[in-house]
Parts: sequence; C-alpha cells; structure tokens
Amino acid sequence: NAVQLGGVGTEIVHVQVHVDVHAHEIAHDHDHAHDHAHDPQHRGPADDSGGMLSFQKLDVYRCSIEFLARSVDLPDVLPRGHAALADQLRRAALSVPLNIAEAAGRASEADTARHFAIARGSAMECAAVMDAFLVLRVIETSQHAAAVDLLERIVSMLTKLCRPT
Repeated sequence: NAVQLGGVGTEIVHVQVHVDVHAHEIAHDHDHAHDHAHDPQHRGPADDSGGMLSFQKLDVYRCSIEFLARSVDLPDVLPRGHAALADQLRRAALSVPLNIAEAAGRASEADTARHFAIARGSAMECAAVMDAFLVLRVIETSQHAAAVDLLERIVSMLTKLCRPT
C-alpha cells in the first residue's frame, strides 16, 4: 500500500510499506503533532490496527519515518559537491527508525535503552547535517526549520525512552 508522508512546508512523498495504514495515521497535521510531543509512548489513531508491530504504533517511530521521507528527496536538489553530506544524512535518517524498531525487539531494559540512545544520536546527527545544509545555503530557512522542529520532537521522545526505569 502506498502511504503519503508529509508535513508543513514539504511536498508529499509516496513510499511503499508492508502494513495497512492510512496516511493520516502516520503524518500528523502540525497542530496535532504537538499534542503528544512529549509522550514517547503515544500510539496515535492506529492503536487498534491488527497488522502493525508494536514499534510501528509509536509516535516517535512515525515521526522518524516522516523525517526519513522528507530527507529522501533532499539529495535530488543538492548542488554538486555535497554528495558525501547527502549520504551522511541518508544513513543517519535511516538509522533512527531502524534502531527504534530494534529497541522494541530487545528483551532487557539496558539493551532497549541503548538502542533508543543510538537512535537519539542519529537524530542529533541529522540535525547537524541540516544545520550544515543551511550554512552552505543548500536548503531554505523554512526547510531547515521544519526539519529541526520534527527532529526536536524525535530527540525529546527518545531522550525519555533511553532512560531505564
């Protein structure tokens, strides 16, 4: 099923997923997104969906997938000479949802917290790349602001998840 991911100031991106969800369940409108910005366990409107794995229901996972979708098209608009930085963003952006998923599959609290911490570090790396893109005048201020806003939400939720209980 094709799912549309997007947000304020971004174009809609189509990606293939292997679960049956609707675009509105992944891409929150800007106002609703901040309602649960500090609740990393918030599961959103898809709680009762039968075909989803536990991590796919997490708001932090959905936000990380949204950021990944936003970052996918960025290399297409980069001027020559920025391929290494674009590759760094692609790898870091992919690392966030992958480590969230791996954390959900871990048995011990310490392993779970470690994978959430790795995802958090990758999200911080994404923010640094976005800062570099802004300084290099590769992206517009509005693109930077939208990306950093989403990354701040992700980092906030992951910070809470990496604390062992």
